[in-house]
Amino acid sequence: MTDIRAAVAGERADLASLLSGLSAEDWDKPTLCKGWRVRETVAHITMPFRLSMPRFVLGLLQARGNLDRFADRYARRTAAELSAAELTECLRQNLNHPWKPPGGGYQGALSHDVIHGLDITVALGIDRVVPPDRMRLILDDVKPRQLKYFGVDLSGVQLRATDLDWTHGTGTPLTGSAQDLLLVLCGRTLPAGHLSGPAAARFTVGVTR
Repeated sequence: MTDIRAAVAGERADLASLLSGLSAEDWDKPTLCKGWRVRETVAHITMPFRLSMPRFVLGLLQARGNLDRFADRYARRTAAELSAAELTECLRQNLNHPWKPPGGGYQGALSHDVIHGLDITVALGIDRVVPPDRMRLILDDVKPRQLKYFGVDLSGVQLRATDLDWTHGTGTPLTGSAQDLLLVLCGRTLPAGHLSGPAAARFTVGVTR
């Protein structure tokens, strides 16, 4: 438990440091999350730190129980209300926040922060490498329900990491760094140059969610 909590705090600290160095123009650039700029994505990352359970339930009800719709509305509203500095400071002040996604545990919290951090860095062309020990914690926790949630069809495809001893599935090879393959698992389509192998074209179509 200590190791995973330290990994979560470390990831948030690294991301806060990276965000503090972005230009004003960068904050308005798109990420791998369709329709979200950097500021909406950071608003989403920090949502659990600002939102009480009653407000969350109310927002979910207003979104007719659709979590994605609620998250989108909240991210857009918060991004309009808070500055880049305020969003970054919110992350920095909550490095050790105990939030866990329902049913996801602290591995889920780490996945949440790493994935959305990659949504930002990959889209901006920032060559940031997530520490291998954090990637291992996430990849070792991959479950079929996660693929179902993101609507990912990996039938006939085997993911092969080039920087970790890790594979997923069977079939036509799709190779890339562990963090790029994590994005594939989460339904992201990556910019050219991140993936290779016969199946690469299926997952390389610009920036989208």
